[in-house]
Parts: sequence; C-alpha cells; structure tokens
Amino acid sequence: MSLKALGAKLFAWRVHQKTASWARNPVEAQQRTFNKLIAKARDTRFGSDHDFGQIKDYSDFASRVPVRDYEVLKPYIEKILQGENDVLWPGKPLYFAKTSGTTSGAKYIPITKASIKEQVRASRNAILNYIYKTGNVSFVDGKMIFLQGSPVLDEKNGIKTGRLSGISAHYVPKYLQKNRLPSWETNCIEDWETKVDRIVDETIEEDMTVIAGIPSWVQMYFERICARNNKPVGITFPNLQLFIYGGVNYEPYRSKFEDLIGRKVDSIELFPASEGFFAYQDQFKDRGLLLLLQAGIFYEFIKADTFYDDSPRRFTIGEVEFGVNYAMIISTNAGLWAYNLGDTVQFTSLNPYRVIVTGRIKHFISAFGEHVIAKEVEYAMEEAIAQTGARVNEFTVAPQIQPEEGQLPYHEWLVEFEKLPEDLSRFKSVLDQSLQTQNSYYFDLIDGKILQPLRLTQIRKGGFQQHMKSVGKLGGQNKIKRLANDRSLADALQAYVL
Repeated sequence: MSLKALGAKLFAWRVHQKTASWARNPVEAQQRTFNKLIAKARDTRFGSDHDFGQIKDYSDFASRVPVRDYEVLKPYIEKILQGENDVLWPGKPLYFAKTSGTTSGAKYIPITKASIKEQVRASRNAILNYIYKTGNVSFVDGKMIFLQGSPVLDEKNGIKTGRLSGISAHYVPKYLQKNRLPSWETNCIEDWETKVDRIVDETIEEDMTVIAGIPSWVQMYFERICARNNKPVGITFPNLQLFIYGGVNYEPYRSKFEDLIGRKVDSIELFPASEGFFAYQDQFKDRGLLLLLQAGIFYEFIKADTFYDDSPRRFTIGEVEFGVNYAMIISTNAGLWAYNLGDTVQFTSLNPYRVIVTGRIKHFISAFGEHVIAKEVEYAMEEAIAQTGARVNEFTVAPQIQPEEGQLPYHEWLVEFEKLPEDLSRFKSVLDQSLQTQNSYYFDLIDGKILQPLRLTQIRKGGFQQHMKSVGKLGGQNKIKRLANDRSLADALQAYVL
C-alpha cells in the first residue's frame, strides 16, 4: 500500500468518527448551525431588515423571515453586484455561481469563503466515506477525471463569477493535483464537443481509476473512448474502479454505462448545487443520501402538496416524516435565508437522516390533476428497462392536452433508445402500469377514461444532444428535464423524431 493510500485510509477513519458524532445528534447539530448563522449575520443589511438581533429561537426566525425564491431575494443580490458590503453575509462573496434562471434571466448565487470550504469538505468526505465503508483505497494512486465547466471566471465589481464546477476546479487539493485530468488548458475549452475530444486525447493512454461528472456527459466521453479504441472503456482503463456523479438519477443510465465499460464499477451519488452541498451517498445498499446537518446549512421542509398554499407549515429536521415529498428550504453561510432551493426530497431514513431527490417543485405534470413527479417517471423507466432488456440514452415526459379529434388526452414519453426493448408494447405497458401503481391520481384518470394510456415517441440517436446543442446547452452542468407541465421541450424534440 502506498503512503498516499495509507494516509487516505487513516484520514477516512477520522472523518467517519466526526460524521457519526453529529449524525447521532441531528437536532443538536442543526441547532448549532442555526445559532451560528444568526449570530454571524446579525449586523448585515438582511439581518437588520429582519430583526436578527431579536431572534432567540427558530419560531422567531420563521415569523420574521418568509420563504423566498431567487426573484424575491434578487434586490439584495443587486446591492452586492453594485459593490455594497455586508448585505446577506459579512463582507462580500468570494464568487457568484452563475446559473440559468427561468423568469429572471441569469441567476447569481453567492459563494463565500465559509460556504466554498464546506463544498470542498463535503466532496472530499464523500470519497473518504467510500474508502472507510469499502476498504478500497488503491484508486487514489491512479488518474482521476472530473468532467466540468470551464474554470475561466468573469468578474463583476471585484467578485469572480462562473459555473459552480468551474469555481470548484480552483479548489482541487494539492495532493490530487498530480492525479487530476484533464489539463488546465483543456478544461478551459468552452466548446463541449471539442473539449471532450481533447479530454479523450489526454486520457486514453492514462491509468484512469476515478471518473466524475453528470451521467449524460460522461456517457458522451465513454462513447468517444470506445469509438477511438474500438473496445470497452473497462479494457482501455483496466483499473477504473469508481464513478462519482450528481445532478440526475443514474439508474436509467446504469445498464448503458455497464455496456460501455464492459463490467460493473462502484458509484457514489452526490447532491451538490450552486447553493450548497447537501448530501452524499454514505452506504451502498440503497439509494438514500446522508443529509449534511453540520455543514453551514440550516434546513426547513414544506410538504410539496401544500407548498403553494397561503401559509404552508415549515418543518425542521426533527419534525419530518418518512416518505413524504418535501420542498427543501435552506439558510446558509453564503447568505441565503429561508431560500426555496426548488428541489423536492423524500426521507428514506430518519436515523440517520437520508434523502432521495424526487424532482423539482416546479417540474411536474398536473395538466389533469395527477401531479406526477420526477421520481415516479424515473422509477417507471427503471422497471421498464429491467423487464424488457432495453437501454435508454435519454427521455422526457410531457402532457398532450390537445390530441387528435376523438382521442383522449395522454402523457407523451419521448425516448431515445440505445437498444430497443425486446417487446415495445410491453415496454410501454410496464411504464404505464408502474406509473398507475405509484400515483393513484394517474390511475383514477386512466381508470375513469379521462386519460388514455401513455404514448411513446422514439427520438433518433443523438437527438437529445442535438437539441441541447441547438439551444446552447451542450455539456457542463446542463441537464434534460425529465418532465414538464407544458410542451415546450416535447414540441422542440419533434424535429428529432425517428
């Protein structure tokens, strides 16, 4: 065992002890985090506007600080952009993570010295936890690739701005610098297809042991490795052991990845965002992710089916229930306060607290009152793949409320197959039956002849990537929406129907 591997193993044990300590005392961990956040921000503009000096407990906070999304928080962001100090957090942010907004144009999410430190620590601890739980440590001596956005940052009034993945590239620990690929120059390439080709050039002869990134874009990299060498990725990289991912559910991609690699490899799921690093997979028998309760983030939760009520109840960590769909609300050491992240989660364990991401509070189908969420369509797809031998590259779902004359409305599933199912009719039937089983409202609509069973539209190979390229969203952190309550994406994809 190398010195680096031995050091990693010892460090992993130490981190595990610290993690276990706060995980055994979750409410206390959140209370400490809450107290620190309020005390630190008491003298900021936001703290003054919301009377932080008088906040003694959570009920005081909830009565003074309403839940808000980016559009409502934007006036404070604008003050920071104009050069004002001590607005949401003491001083100025180190960075703005620039993301795409749906109603407000570009969104600028503040990242402070304190918050980037927690982001880096969480990503490190996810890997150390894997080492502790599995005993596998040999991969630390090989090469590692992180498919990410360009680390070239712009600047707005002295604050550097860029994609979160590009910002994170500046914080690769020194002990990993020699192992890390691609080169800085290649990482700075903006055009995604050119960048992937260059990454293939730089990595194809290396001893790659760890690969990380959003599954859809890692798939593109794997496909080009296979095309270049005319053999599976697992033969090109015989010591490839670990795939680290986040951003989307890996399960619809898993069979495709195993085919590209030629064997199974271990994986770690992460739950990061520009607003914070929230959870990582801490055990490998199920898909729940350990919610990080002592990482500079205070959590609140609102039941998703009450989110748009006038005054929905806000729950803290000690009040949440198993299996309920919640909108996640965060207050952070980057100065986000009772901020609607937009993601929905369900708890798969309450000891310790583990979650799965179920979708986006604004991403659902309820054109007919069914309120279908991303978790349900993804699980249905997993079942259909497992039962029919299909392999799927991408898919999305949308309602069709204006069908042909004389036809009932329906859900349209737009699917790009890598390998067609053995029986396409059975594939469709499994999808529809799974959704009916999971969602009683959808079942009632089918049973009551309000909706007809789903229809499946095949998208030609590469169609989803071609669409993303056409709208300037190929690669990086960009993802295909799994479902929508309108037909904007579905209609755009009609140009790529097989």
